Amino acid sequence: MTAKEFIETLLLFKNEKELNKAEKFFKGNDGVTKSFGVKFGDVFTTAKEFSMMPLDEINKLLDSDFYEVRMGAVSIMDFQARSKKVSENHKKELFNLYLNRHNRLNNWDFVDRAACHVIGEYLIDKSRDILHKLAYSDSPWERRTAIVSTHAFIRKNDVEDTFAIAEILVHDPNELVNKAVGSWIREAGKKDKKKLHDFLSTYVKTMPAVTFSYATEKLDPESKLHYKELRKAK
Repeated sequence: MTAKEFIETLLLFKNEKELNKAEKFFKGNDGVTKSFGVKFGDVFTTAKEFSMMPLDEINKLLDSDFYEVRMGAVSIMDFQARSKKVSENHKKELFNLYLNRHNRLNNWDFVDRAACHVIGEYLIDKSRDILHKLAYSDSPWERRTAIVSTHAFIRKNDVEDTFAIAEILVHDPNELVNKAVGSWIREAGKKDKKKLHDFLSTYVKTMPAVTFSYATEKLDPESKLHYKELRKAK
């Protein structure tokens, strides 16, 4: 299974109607990203067919300027990381590949596709220092990886790192990081309501509006009104 074969298969699904959709989702503003015009579903289906692709071939896919090719690459990485048959050493190699080529994962949906399983799941029984380091990165996509990766911990009822990283990022200047912070403290709050309420009480007046909106989305009406009133009082 080669990168060349993957791209040739992907091209079979080209559809002119899909050409502008990638622009809607792609906000990396790197000036070089192009689109083949392949539906997202066809990208994922193709990635699943090529899910046994060697890492050096996945690395080649990450070099592509085409959105669907890089999305295919991170999808293959995600499929491999999720596999119960994959070795610990291979998980480590996927982890390293993701981080070493993060400059090619320059959009929110690349991060959201693979960060949980490729990064978060690998760190379940390891130090999470790398995530705290990424939270201070100049790259908004690395900062988003820092918070999104903690979803793996949340699923194990471990929310400490989610809230710790959210504190680092709570006043982030990038809207797509703001949305991630709000989303993941909301999810963490389902496991530990007190920590969510403590976080909201501390930052309700200063967090960006979009973070507040995402974080409070699932609160009961009374609690939501309470925090809205506190926010108005700033």
